[in-house]
Amino acid sequence: MGIFNDLPVPSDKTYLREELARIDESWAVARFDSLPHVVHILTSKDREADIHILREQSDVVEEVVDEVVHAYHGGFNKAIQNYSQILRLFRESTEKLGDLKHDLADAKKSLGTRNKQLHQLWYRSVTLRHIISVLDQIESISKVPSRIEKLIADKQFYAAIQVYLQSSLMLEREGLQTVGALQDVRSELSKLRGSLFFKILDDLHAHLYNRGEYSSVASGIYERDDEVPTTTAVAASRMGSQPLSRRTRTLKGDSQFGVRGLTNGSHRSASIEEGSSFDGHDEEDSVEHDEASADSKFLAHQLPPWLSDSTPDEFIEAVRKSDDPLHVKYLQTLVECLCMLGKVAAAGAIICQKLRPTIHEIIISKIKAHMETRNLSKSGSSQSDRTGAVGLHIIKGQSEAYRLSKEKPQNGMPNSGSHLAVSPVSPLMAPGGKAQAAAKDLLDSILDTIVKIFENHVVIGELLELKASQHDINTPKSLPTDVNWNTDPEASQVTGGYTISLPLTVLQSECQQLICEILRATPETASADAAAQTAKLAKKAPKKDKRGAPEDGLTFTFRFTDATVSLSNQGADLIRQGWGKRASNASQEGYGSAAVLPEQGIYLAASIYRPVLQFTDKITSMLPKKHSQLVNDGLLTFTENFVKDHLLPTMFVDYRKGVQQAISSAAAFRPRAHTSTYTPTVEKGRPILQGLLAIDLLAKEVLGWAQAMPKFATDLVKYVQTFLERTFERCRTSYMEAVLEKLSYRLIGRHDIERLMRLDAASACLPSSLGHSVSHSEAVGSGVELNDLFLSLPSIKQDNLIRDDNKLILLASLSDSLEYVADSIERLGQAVPRAASQDSNSRNQATSPRNLASFADEYRKLATDCLKVLRVEMQLETVFHLQEMTNREYLEDEDAEEPDDFVISLTSQITRRDEGMAPFISGEKRNYVFGGICGTAASASTKALSDMRSINLFGVQQICRNTIALEQAMAAIPYIDGESVQQNLDRVRTYFELLNMPFEALLAFIAEHDQMFTPTEYSNLLKVNVPGRDTPPDAQHRLSEILSH
Repeated sequence: MGIFNDLPVPSDKTYLREELARIDESWAVARFDSLPHVVHILTSKDREADIHILREQSDVVEEVVDEVVHAYHGGFNKAIQNYSQILRLFRESTEKLGDLKHDLADAKKSLGTRNKQLHQLWYRSVTLRHIISVLDQIESISKVPSRIEKLIADKQFYAAIQVYLQSSLMLEREGLQTVGALQDVRSELSKLRGSLFFKILDDLHAHLYNRGEYSSVASGIYERDDEVPTTTAVAASRMGSQPLSRRTRTLKGDSQFGVRGLTNGSHRSASIEEGSSFDGHDEEDSVEHDEASADSKFLAHQLPPWLSDSTPDEFIEAVRKSDDPLHVKYLQTLVECLCMLGKVAAAGAIICQKLRPTIHEIIISKIKAHMETRNLSKSGSSQSDRTGAVGLHIIKGQSEAYRLSKEKPQNGMPNSGSHLAVSPVSPLMAPGGKAQAAAKDLLDSILDTIVKIFENHVVIGELLELKASQHDINTPKSLPTDVNWNTDPEASQVTGGYTISLPLTVLQSECQQLICEILRATPETASADAAAQTAKLAKKAPKKDKRGAPEDGLTFTFRFTDATVSLSNQGADLIRQGWGKRASNASQEGYGSAAVLPEQGIYLAASIYRPVLQFTDKITSMLPKKHSQLVNDGLLTFTENFVKDHLLPTMFVDYRKGVQQAISSAAAFRPRAHTSTYTPTVEKGRPILQGLLAIDLLAKEVLGWAQAMPKFATDLVKYVQTFLERTFERCRTSYMEAVLEKLSYRLIGRHDIERLMRLDAASACLPSSLGHSVSHSEAVGSGVELNDLFLSLPSIKQDNLIRDDNKLILLASLSDSLEYVADSIERLGQAVPRAASQDSNSRNQATSPRNLASFADEYRKLATDCLKVLRVEMQLETVFHLQEMTNREYLEDEDAEEPDDFVISLTSQITRRDEGMAPFISGEKRNYVFGGICGTAASASTKALSDMRSINLFGVQQICRNTIALEQAMAAIPYIDGESVQQNLDRVRTYFELLNMPFEALLAFIAEHDQMFTPTEYSNLLKVNVPGRDTPPDAQHRLSEILSH
C-alpha cells in the first residue's frame, strides 16, 4: 500500500513493507465499508483460510504500529512537555495583562488632571520646529543669488536655472510670501533672471555664428589681432565641399524635456561627400581612425562639462545618452534654458533683430581676413603672381592655347596683342584668370561659413518647433504664470518670429548683395513698408523695380525680402534695455570686396555660379522636408536669372563685337611669318592668321564660360557656332578673292577631276581625306589620267593662272590656319558639357542645324580646297611653261649649256613660291603642292614631241638639260619625293635619247621594252623629223607588228 511507504520500518524488518504492499488499499479508504469483506468471508469456500489471512495482515499492521510508536515515543514526550509549558506562559500573561490594565487606569486618572498643559507644550514645540525650518530656508535662499552668480560666471547656465527655479518655488510657499526680509532676495533674483537671460542669449548668439567655446567651427576672422586670420575646423573639419546630411528626422518627445528628441540623434554632424574619401590609406591609418571613432563615441556619452554642476534630471540623462555632436548638445542646452525661463519669444525676437547686422559683419570680417591672408602670402612667397589652382576647370587643350594669348612665345612674337584687341575681357577676367579664381575662392570661403552658420540655425529652428508643439515655451517651467513675464497675449508667434525660413532668407539676401557688389550690379533696396514685405514673402514674388543703372549699364531687379518680425512687447523692451544697443545696424556701404578682387564686373558671374550651386545643394540637404521649398526662389534662382537676363546677352554682344573686329581688320588675313621654316606649334611661332587665331581664342573663351556654367552651355555653344559661321564666311570670301575666275578653281570643282585627285596617293595628307585605301596601280593610273586631262585643255593663258605669289601664300596660310582652327573646334566639341551636347542633339535641325563637329568638317574642307588649288595651280603653271615646246624645231647648232628660258622661268617660280610658302605649310603639305609638277612636266614633255616639227641631237641634249634643271629645282624642295622626281624625269630623258638611235636599233629597243612607253609615245618617236635618221615608209607598220606581238 503506497500510503505506508514513508513509515519508519527498521532495516531488519523490510519484510513488513512487502506484507503491507499485499494488503488491499480498500482497507485504507477514508469511508471504510466492512460489509463487502463480511460477505466475501461468508460466501468463501475456505473460510478458515481467509480468516487466517486477515489475522496475519492484522498482525503485520500491529507490528508496524509498534515500530512507529517505538520510533516516535521521544517526540511524543517532548511535545507533551512543550504543550504544558505553553499553558503555563499563557496563564502568566493573563495575570500581567490584568496588572497593566490596572496601571493604565491609574495613568489615565493622572493624565486627565494635566491635559491642557500638555497640549500647550506640544503646540509650542511644533511652532518652534516650523520657525527653525523657515529660518533655514531663509538662510538658504539668501545664499542663492551668490550661488547663481558663481554658476553664471562658470557658464553653468542649466544649473543656475535649476537653482533659480527651486528658489522661486520656495519664495512662493505659504509662510515666506509675507517675510519682509526676503523682498531684497526677490529683487535680486528678478535681476539675476534678466542677467541670466542675457548671458544665455549672448552665448547662444555666439554659438549660432560659430564664435562660442563649443562651436563646431572656430572662425579665424574672430581671432586676436596678432594672429593670422585663418579658418580652422574644430569639430567638423571634414565638412569640406560636401553637402550635409539631410535633417529630416522630426524630434519627438514624450516628456516636457523632449527626451526622445535628444536621444534619437536627429542632429548629426556633417557627413563626408564627393571627393572626401581618400584612396591609399594604409591599415595603420584605418586602425587609428577606428580607435578615434571609438574614443569619440565614448566621450559623446560622457556628461558635458557645462552640465557638471547640474542636478540630474530627464534632460541631463537624455543629453548624456545622445550621440549628437558637442556643439549640437550645447545648443540644445541653451534652448532648454530659454524654455525653462519662458523667454523663447524674447530671445527669438532679438535673434531676428540681430540676424542681418551679424551676417553683414561676418561677411565683411571674412573679406578682411581673406585680404590679410593674401597679403601675408604675397609677402612671404616669391611666386606671388601665380594663379591658384582654384577656379574654373577649363576645357582640355584650352589652357595651353589660352596661355599663349597672354605670354610671349619663344620666338619673340607677342601674341597677346591680338587677344587684347578683340577679347571683351582682360586676362584677369578671362576664364581661369586671377580675378575669376579670386572671386570663386572668396565666395567659396564665405558661403562655406554661411552654410555652417545655417546648420546651427536649423538645429535651433527644429528644437523650437518641437518645444512649441509640446507645451507653452514662453511660460517658465515649474512656476505659475506671471503676467510680467509675458505681457503680449496677442503675440502671433511663440518663437518671437524666429523660424527656419527667416535665417535662410536673410543669409541668401546678404549673399545676394555681396554678389551684386562683386558683379557691380544694382540690387533692389528693401521696401520700408513691413506689410508689403510680408505680403511679398507670402506670395514668394520678388519685387521688380528698375533702379538707376550702374556705370556698366546693368539694371538688376532681383531682391530677397526679409520676413517682418512681429516683436512682442517683451522683446521690444529687452532690445531697448541694451542688448539691442550692442547690435549695430547693417552697414549699407558695401562689403569691401574690391580690396580682395583684382577686378570686378559682370563676367565674374561665371565663377560665382558654381559656388552658389554647391551652396544651394548643401542648404537643401540640411532643410527638413517640410521646408525644402524655401530654396526654390533663393540665391540660385537669382544667379541663374542674372546670368540668363544680363550676362548671356552682354556676352553675346561683346564677343560678337570682338569677332567682328578680329575678322574685319586689315591684318586679320595677312600672312606673317617670323621664321623661315614651318613650326607645328603656335608657341614656337606657327604663323596662324591673326584673325583666325583670335577667333580660336574667343571660341575657347566662350566655351570656357560654358564649362563654368554647364546649365547655360547650350546657349554659349550656339554663340560659338554663330561666331564660327561668321568667321567661315569671311574665310570663304578671302579664298574666293584669291581664286575667283581662275582655271584651277574651276577644275577642282569638276567631278571627274575631284575623283581623280581623291584617288591620287598624295591626297592622303589632306585634312579632309576620306581615309580609304588606294592601290598603287589606281594611284598611278589616276595621276596619268589627271595629267592627260590637264594637257588636253585648251592653250592656257596667263590670265587663267594666279600670278600673284601673295595670293598663293595667302591660300597656303589660310589652309594651315583653317586646319588649326578645325582641330581646335573638334577638341572643344569633345569637351563641351554633356548637357549642351545632349540638348543640341535632341533638338530638330530647324533650331540647331549644326554642331561643332560639322563646323570642323567645313573648315577642313575649305583648307583642303586651298591645298587642291595650290597643287593644280602649280601643275597648270608647269603646263603653261612647257607648252612652248610644241610647234617648234629643236635644231640646235651647239651643245646646250643652259636650259630654255621657259624652264628657267618655271624653276625660278617654283623656288620662289616654295620659299614663300615654306613658313606657312608643313613639309608634307609642300610635297603635296609641288609634288605633281614632275609628273605633269614628264607628261607634257613626252606629249610635246608629237607637235614638234623636227629635232636634232643638240635639241635632244637641250631637252635633257631642261629636265636636269627642273630636277635640281625640285630636289631643292625639302620633303619632296626625290625618287619619284628622278624616276619621272629619267623617263623623259630616256624617251628623247631614243631619237638618237638608228631605226633598226630603235625597233630592237622597242621589242625589248614594249611596256616602257605607250604605243602612241613609240609612234611619235617615228613621226618626228630627226635629221640624219633614215626612216623607211613602212616604219609605222613594222612598229605596230612589234607592239602587237
